[in-house]
Amino acid sequence: MRYLFVLTILILPGLALSQDWEDEQLFGPENPGQTLRIISSTDTSFFEPIISGFLQANPRIAINYFVTSTAQIDATIRRDPAAFDVVISSAMDLQFKLVNDGYAMKLDDINHPDWAQWRRSLFGFTTEPAAIVLNRQAFSNHTIPQTRQELIQAMRARPEIFRNRLGTYDVRESGLGYLFATQDARTSETFWRLMEVMGSLGLNLYCCSGDMIDDLIAGKILVAYNVLGSYAAARKDDDEILEIILPADFPTTMMRSGFASSHTMLPETAEAFMRYLVNVQVETNNRSGFPLPPLNPVKDIESRSTISLSPALMTYLDALKKKNFLQEWENAVLQ
Repeated sequence: MRYLFVLTILILPGLALSQDWEDEQLFGPENPGQTLRIISSTDTSFFEPIISGFLQANPRIAINYFVTSTAQIDATIRRDPAAFDVVISSAMDLQFKLVNDGYAMKLDDINHPDWAQWRRSLFGFTTEPAAIVLNRQAFSNHTIPQTRQELIQAMRARPEIFRNRLGTYDVRESGLGYLFATQDARTSETFWRLMEVMGSLGLNLYCCSGDMIDDLIAGKILVAYNVLGSYAAARKDDDEILEIILPADFPTTMMRSGFASSHTMLPETAEAFMRYLVNVQVETNNRSGFPLPPLNPVKDIESRSTISLSPALMTYLDALKKKNFLQEWENAVLQ
């Protein structure tokens, strides 16, 4: 089969051409019978094996894959729900609210664990921890911190080393960053002490995990907080530089999720893609070449602190609660 891997210029219904995409690619035959449009926060290189597998089984279909931030996905779907057929995001709370607001199609008789779905409409398909990622050079001859409290102690002991060389999400712009921050804050007050210490030393704010990891490898920052563990683990060529810590005090684990749009013009194709996505990500065998981790087949909420697909996700999306949280975060971080 002949596939195209090219940037496209495509007029989507009601979607402004001026929108900036982190990436935009077309996969599939030159003259497809249908073109499925996917909007996603997942880097193309991580999602491409899933796309390729689906296209091999559906040779007359093409996929137009658009990458943008989690917050921008939410805004785009609310502005023009018919613009995309499938919605993929790591911001579980924003996805949950979109589904609750009627933007997702219900898929019956789909084989998926009950804890990893909501109303047969939203489906978690990966299990991914938030990690603290370090540049090992900064900890040469020093103990590697294994908890948030140990990280606080390490930064306080050598402030001159870490000043202006710390990174985390800008939770005002990043939907995933906001999800991780609110979950951390709900779990322990250590989060706020950590933010205050990092803020006092000068904190670099990022949109996404990939940029943080790039700056860690380049030595621009030495600590990145709440990086997607799967993105850090994928940088195998940089194992000697990066140290990935899954905090022993309280881990935070999210599920990347997806749904078929209730406004899609290709409901059968969108449903077929979601069924393929769910099936391939639950399988644990023959996954060589798949950089995204599968959905963990066993949910252990006590040991893994997996964020649940439940109405509790919408707590911090309440306008007043979000305003108060961001104000407290700014007070801690923007010193």
